[in-house]
This record gives sequence, structure tokens and C-alpha cells, in this order.
Amino acid sequence: MALAQQLIDGLGKAARLAAVELAQAPAPAKRAALLAAADAVIAGSPPILDANARDLEFAREKGLSDAMLDRLRLDTSRLEAIAKSLRDVAGQDDPVGQVIADWDRPSGLNIKRVRTPIGVIGVIYESRPNVTADAGALALKSGNAVILRGGSESLHSSAAIHACMVHGLRAAGLPEAAIQMVPTRDRAAVSAMLGAQGLIDVIIPRGGKGLVGLVQRDARVPVFAHLEGICHVYADGAADLEKARRVVLNAKTRRTGICGSAECLLIDRAFYAMHGAVLIEDLVKAGVEVRAEGELARIKGTVPAKPDDFGQEFLDMIIAAKLVDGVEGAIAHIREYGSQHTESILTQDDAVAERFFAALDSAILMRNASTQFADGAEFGMGAEIGIATGKMHARGPVGAEQLTSFKYLVTGDGTIRS
Repeated sequence: MALAQQLIDGLGKAARLAAVELAQAPAPAKRAALLAAADAVIAGSPPILDANARDLEFAREKGLSDAMLDRLRLDTSRLEAIAKSLRDVAGQDDPVGQVIADWDRPSGLNIKRVRTPIGVIGVIYESRPNVTADAGALALKSGNAVILRGGSESLHSSAAIHACMVHGLRAAGLPEAAIQMVPTRDRAAVSAMLGAQGLIDVIIPRGGKGLVGLVQRDARVPVFAHLEGICHVYADGAADLEKARRVVLNAKTRRTGICGSAECLLIDRAFYAMHGAVLIEDLVKAGVEVRAEGELARIKGTVPAKPDDFGQEFLDMIIAAKLVDGVEGAIAHIREYGSQHTESILTQDDAVAERFFAALDSAILMRNASTQFADGAEFGMGAEIGIATGKMHARGPVGAEQLTSFKYLVTGDGTIRS
């Protein structure tokens, strides 16, 4: 623990110095750093893929599931997507210094509320090496220094991508300590980060329930919680059948290992009476294990659901399914079992959709759209550090703007208070 503490102390002190410089860095310099990093990812594809192959071998030996291996896996198209994400963030407006509000007071004072960096951000994540680029890019864009602690499975891949980020910083004349990576699998480094008061201003965990629970329990610095994605899709009685079929299949099967993957299908009894088992049959045909409750369990190819299948994040080709009594039944179920991440309603009835939106308080609510759209890039943010499911400061996709705080700029003219 002593060595890990020394390591995090060193990274934290360097990050705080870098954060002071970054807070004043001109927007063109940050943009140039991100563009140079994107070019470095493409130019450095062979060594990054070699590093990823080493990580995949390590992960297979540890017995990771296919879905988790998919999270870890990089290929040419995914590296191109990482580079595109870096370029997208580079092209966004710089949030630092943006005026949020501006007003005059009877006293003669002018008051502006402007965006300002948070300072030093710690990001702790599992398995997905692309988070190295996403988190680094968004922290830099928002004027924050960042300390990255990737999962043990992605150590080599993340280090190779981190090198590209550092190349970008160097090319733009920005401090290399702006984006640092914890160079060890030692779990003690996580504990040291969680206790780094005065060095790290906020921790963002991105991973499974175990990681997020650990961070929330042990952190002595503020946390932007990215809890598990127990995402629901509800097929209302007024749903369009073909739209529902497309959305349900995509929400579950496009990529099962991401937090926006649907984990529970709720079917209105009215929908079921009209259309039968078609949604379940589509899933079974696609190779999904449907853990069904009640009469849905009599559908060929399903397996009976256990009580703990509801409220479960499978991150695999598995989904729980249940019949409910209308939108109120769906709302009650989601309130009991959801993680306040993302829920989607399939309906052509505006009043039902409005009720669903008003009654639930998940970070993202959708209508007639796949939960797989729960992604910062799809929201036009270029990238995201995670989907925040808490209610303080940031909610939903956490992009550059969400990584800022604000300060007040007050201007007078020899103004005094009576």
C-alpha cells in the first residue's frame, strides 16, 4: 500500500500542476493536441493491436465471458472509431469560459456565471481500452487533468492508447501530466486514488456493480456514479409491431456487453393479446436466452425466470421478460428493479409516453428507440466518460460540458454596498 500511495501522490501532485496550466490553455492548443492524438492512434495501429492481443490472451486465461472479451477487443474499425471520437471532441466548442448566465443588479453590479474546469479527475474503469481515449479527450477539452486507472485486462492496450494521447499533448506544447495513467495492476492503487483528498477532485468509476459499489463505499472524494445499466424496454399495447420488433432486437443484440444493452423486456398484456409471442420468438431465434416469467415461460425456447433475473445486468445474450398490466405496471416494475440508467417505451400513444416520461426518473428515457443509443457520441457529445445515474451535478452521458463547474464574475464601478 505504501508504494501505491507514493505512486498516486506523485501522479496527483503532477496532475494538480498540469491542471493550473490547462485551465488557462487556449482552445486551439487543446484542439491541436486531440487531432495529433487521433493521427497517432491511426499511425500506431499495429503496436496498439499487438498490445490488445496480449490483453485478450490474458483475459481468456482469466476466463472472461465472450461479452467482456468483446468490450476489450480492438480492431482496425474500432481504432478508426477511437480516432474519429478524438476528432469529434476536438471539433466541439470549448466549454471553458462559456457564459452560462449574465445579469445586472440594481446595485450596479454585472454578474456572469461562467464555466470553469473541475481540476483533477480520477477515472477508474474496467476492460474497455477506448475509455482511455474518451476520458483523456473529454478531460483535456474541459481543461481538467486526469489520472486514468484502467482494468487489469486492458493494461497493455490502454497504455498504447495513452502513449498516443501523450504524443498529442507534446505536439501541442501542453503538459504531459495532463493525462496520466496508473502503470500497475496493483489494486492498492485504486484505494489510494479513492483517498486522495486534496489531489483528486472527483472520481468517475466506469464498470460493473462491484467496482462502482467499491468506489461509492470507500471514496473520500466526490463521485460521479456510473451504476450498472439495468435497461428496460416496455412494449405498450399501442406499440407499432414492426417498430417494436426492430427496436427490441437491436436493444438486446447489437452489442450485449455495453451498459445500454436491454436487460429486461416488459410486454403489456394488451400487446401480447394482439400480437402473441412475436417479440420473444424474435429474440430466441437470434440466439438470446429469454428468462421468462409466468405464461411467457410456456413459449418454446424460453427458460423460466428466477426472482433474481429481474434487476440483473447480464451483459450477455440473456434477457429477462415479463408481462405487465399497462404502463402503470411497467412503471412499477422499473421503479423496483431499475438502476436509473436507461428505459425505452414502445408506443404510438402520446399520453402513455408522457406518463412514462413523467413517472420515471432514470437518467435517460426513450420512446420508440433502442436503448443502445444511450451513448455520449450518439447524443452529439463526441464521446463520454460514462452514464451518470446519480442526481448531483452530472446525469446521463458525461461529456466535456458535464466535466466543468462554474464561477461568478462580478463587475462593478467603484460599487459599494449600503
